[in-house]
Amino acid sequence: MKNIFITATDTDAGKTFVSCALVHALTNLVHNTVTNTLATKSLKVAAFKPISAGCELVAGELINEDAKLLSQFANSNQSITDINPIAFAEPIAPHIAAKKQNRPISVAEINDHYQQVITLNADITLVEGAGGWRLPLGPLASQATESPSQQFLSDFVKANNLEVILIVNMKLGCLNHALLTYQAIKADGLECIGWIANCAAGEVMNNLSENIVELTQLLPIPNIAQLDFIDDVDEQGNVVTFADKINVAANNIDLSVLGY
Repeated sequence: MKNIFITATDTDAGKTFVSCALVHALTNLVHNTVTNTLATKSLKVAAFKPISAGCELVAGELINEDAKLLSQFANSNQSITDINPIAFAEPIAPHIAAKKQNRPISVAEINDHYQQVITLNADITLVEGAGGWRLPLGPLASQATESPSQQFLSDFVKANNLEVILIVNMKLGCLNHALLTYQAIKADGLECIGWIANCAAGEVMNNLSENIVELTQLLPIPNIAQLDFIDDVDEQGNVVTFADKINVAANNIDLSVLGY
């Protein structure tokens, strides 16, 4: 069983798109070590997005679009609430939304939900973070001091010793963001096993290839994918669906860092 945490250099960096692509790749492709080929096989993959903000109330439940997408690709018979147990309606920082509702978030609570996901005994459990690496969760609810201990989502990753994949949002400033995030992951004693260059924005970054080369040299981990922008309509005028885009992205991810 492998447990992977997906983080990124910032918010809106493509974590859900990449997570869905990874799940799709893992549920459909596995490396055959005997023939050294990729053969079709369905791995059991569970998804977990512990926290979301920006949800729609549907039949009395807060539904996050990212969690809904993950549920379409994971194959461990999970409900959207199983995938995303802590959800807030407002599209704001989760710890601020929690404070406004007087509903504390704790690492212990996240871990309780995570342990439920682990009981599914999936081949791979993929955990999608929120925001960047050091996402605040707010102070420990049990502490009423003037300077209570602050919690971060990265504390949950540390507590469970998850391997990390870093998504780099390829835009101006990404070199600094990527290096600082990688250094923070390593300082927390965790293993960052690979990074993905997300180039899916409609406007291509200036000197994109040079920046990818620079990051490849600066980050001492493998670049396992470069995901480029895919238009909603192809050259023949056919509509390209989200599932189509996920399929293309999945086929561009090197799964060898996961042993497949």
